[in-house]
Amino acid sequence: MENNKIIPAAILALGIACGGFFPGYYYYQTHYNSRVVTVKGLAEKDVVANTGIWNITFTVNGNNLTEAQQQIEAQNAEIVRFLNRNGFNETEISSGRIETNDLMANPYRDTNSAEASRFILTQTITVRSEQVNVIADTLAKSNELIGKGIVFSSQTANYFFTKLNDIKPELLKEATENAGKAAQEFAANSGSHVGKIQNANQGVITIVSRDNPDAYETSQINKKVRVVSTVTYLLKN
Repeated sequence: MENNKIIPAAILALGIACGGFFPGYYYYQTHYNSRVVTVKGLAEKDVVANTGIWNITFTVNGNNLTEAQQQIEAQNAEIVRFLNRNGFNETEISSGRIETNDLMANPYRDTNSAEASRFILTQTITVRSEQVNVIADTLAKSNELIGKGIVFSSQTANYFFTKLNDIKPELLKEATENAGKAAQEFAANSGSHVGKIQNANQGVITIVSRDNPDAYETSQINKKVRVVSTVTYLLKN
């Protein structure tokens, strides 16, 4: 009879012990696994743009549409010759269509202005080339075209670095290594050791101007590629 009472009591005691052990064990494991450090690793590399796009937009005004068209075509030919003299070949130069604006077709035109030209013709020549330094040099010389009566409505050159995939693995490796060094320093200061990586985020790769942080990146030939990786490491005693 006593044995029948002892067995249920033993099972109950074991259940209570297990009920206390397992929550405590999992609390320990959760607490242990929460001992992590999250660090950032920076990597940078100076690069030079390898492609340039230069848009040259010029304008002609006149009251005779045929004459205005002939004038803008002549100016187009003059600009192309100028570009050829400075080292650009025909495959690097393309001409857009002529845009025509008839002011008489505008119901909101100034009818009191007798001196205004009726037609405004606009065209854009685009230079796309890997000769980025030649683009910059030629852009600086384009004032000589003004002396020939060519009126520019805009001239914009943009420079691009298109080989990001070639340097991306190297940058990510360096950023991760720098994150690991930061984690090692943190662990040493806290009396811990760095364990395995819990998770990692490569972050956003950005391209900025190398020499002028406030400038638009595409307006500069010299650039800096930057990546910041965020890595979380487990810490152990």
